[in-house]
Amino acid sequence: MLTWEQYAAGWRELHGGYDPHTGSAFVRGWLRLAYLLGRAAARVGATPGVVTGIGLALSVGVPVAARLPLLAALLVVLSAVADTIDGAVAVLTGRASRAGQVYDSLADRVGEACWLVALGVLGVPAWLLLGCGGCAWLHEYVRARATAAGMNEIGVVTVAERPTRIILAVAALVAAGTVGGAAATAVTAVWTALTVVGFAQLMLTVRARLR
Repeated sequence: MLTWEQYAAGWRELHGGYDPHTGSAFVRGWLRLAYLLGRAAARVGATPGVVTGIGLALSVGVPVAARLPLLAALLVVLSAVADTIDGAVAVLTGRASRAGQVYDSLADRVGEACWLVALGVLGVPAWLLLGCGGCAWLHEYVRARATAAGMNEIGVVTVAERPTRIILAVAALVAAGTVGGAAATAVTAVWTALTVVGFAQLMLTVRARLR
C-alpha cells in the first residue's frame, strides 16, 4: 500500500501538478482524509468504478429524501465521502485512468444537480438554483477547456471548489430542516455568491496563464 507521500505524488500527477502540501489546512486535511478512507476501502477490495456508482446513487437519493431535509443532508455527506474515496482508491490501487476521471467528473456534476433539485423541492427559488448551478458548471467547464488549451496545471484553488459546494449543500439542507426554507434560501445565496467569486478567480488565472 502506498505511503502518504507516494499517494500525494500520484495525486499531484493527476491534478495538473498541484502539490497537496502547498494547499490550505482545509485542503490538506481533506486530502489526508481521502487517503485514509481510500486505503481502508482498497484493503477490502473496493474498485474506483463501484465507489463512484455508490456515490452517484446516494446523490440521486437526495431529492427523493428532500421532504426529510436532515436525511437528505446525510445522503449528501455520504455521497461526498464516496466521491472522496473513489479517486483515492484509483491512485492507491494503480487504477487511475483518463476515462475514470471523466466518469468521476460527470458523476460530480449530476450529483450537484441533484442537491440543487432537493433545495428546489424545499422552496429555494428556481432562479437562485439556476444561477448557483450555472456558475458551478462554468467553473468546471472553464477549467477543463483551459486544460485542453494548454494550461497544464490546476491554475488556482478557488473559494468555490467541490469541498465548498458539499459543505454549503449540507448547510442549506440542515438549515431547511431546523430553521426553515428561508434559511435554506439564504445559505444557497451565499453558495451562489461564492461560485461567482470562484469563477472570477479562475478566469483571472486562466487569462494570465494562457496569454
